[in-house]
Amino acid sequence: MFSATIVAFWISAICGGGASLILIPILNLLLPGSVVPFSLTIGTFTSSVSRIAVFKKHINWKIFFWFVPFSIPAVLLGAYLIKYINPNYLQLIVALFLVANVPQLFKSQKAEEKEEKPYPEYILAIVGFLAGFVSGITGAIGLLFNRFYLKFGLKKEEIVATRAANEIFLHLIKLGIYIALGLYSNMALWLGLTIAVATIISSYTIQYILPYLSEHVFRKIGYGAMVISGITLLVGTSDTIIKQDKIAFASVQNNVKKESVISWRNTDLVLEYTFDDGMEIERPIQSSELPDHLQEKYKELKKEYDMIQLEKVFVFRKKPSYEFYCYKKGQITKIEMQ
Repeated sequence: MFSATIVAFWISAICGGGASLILIPILNLLLPGSVVPFSLTIGTFTSSVSRIAVFKKHINWKIFFWFVPFSIPAVLLGAYLIKYINPNYLQLIVALFLVANVPQLFKSQKAEEKEEKPYPEYILAIVGFLAGFVSGITGAIGLLFNRFYLKFGLKKEEIVATRAANEIFLHLIKLGIYIALGLYSNMALWLGLTIAVATIISSYTIQYILPYLSEHVFRKIGYGAMVISGITLLVGTSDTIIKQDKIAFASVQNNVKKESVISWRNTDLVLEYTFDDGMEIERPIQSSELPDHLQEKYKELKKEYDMIQLEKVFVFRKKPSYEFYCYKKGQITKIEMQ
């Protein structure tokens, strides 16, 4: 753990994040999943402190003073909403955002230099808020906002120092939340302290590694880490979502139409293509979801048929319509209504 932490935070300093991708699998072997964030946050907090101590003269205070005040309330909001928001869907969005950095890997140094420019203050505030919010829900922000620092035109030492200064308060708040919720243990504390000591060594030794990297190589490594992390997160999160929400796909085709059925949380969403009407999206509904003028019609038909299934149909640039599938003695009658 000690050796892996030193290497992980070397990589994190160079790539703009990614230490958690190395350490989380190791911590999962030693701790229950619920207390892993506590150990990891002790390490990331200590890493931020030690990087500030080593690179404090490189901190970009303009970014700091616009970033931090907006990120602190946002991390509290994110931590509160974690009870109501499935973090896997947010991680999926994060993964797509990271993968979108692929074009940056192929840009020349001149093209990168042309894109570098200071952001307006309101952009700094928005980025700070989003960073805090995402951190509060997922527990990690490093690689996601790496592109923000790279685009701002900061030098490599400035990126390491400013990121550490911006994130130190977020890590401290998260530690308080984990303790308040009881998400810690003695073993988690000792492993966290082990990580903390290793991050200090990593922070002090990285200053002797950075001079050997050019600014261009530093940026390419950063974007490469974002893309690799995005692909890894996309694959892992997609698999988790498919399993937990029981997502399934089916396709039926005949001479008249083609239907694709997507099952999600025991609900079927039907994509239907017909040559006359084009693409339709159909969603099963309950009778209570019918508009008032169709409620009476439904009650009349219910007296006449054994069972009625309802679907709401959406067609681009048209008002939604409704389909009644009426069953009686093994026969089905389809009635369409507006």
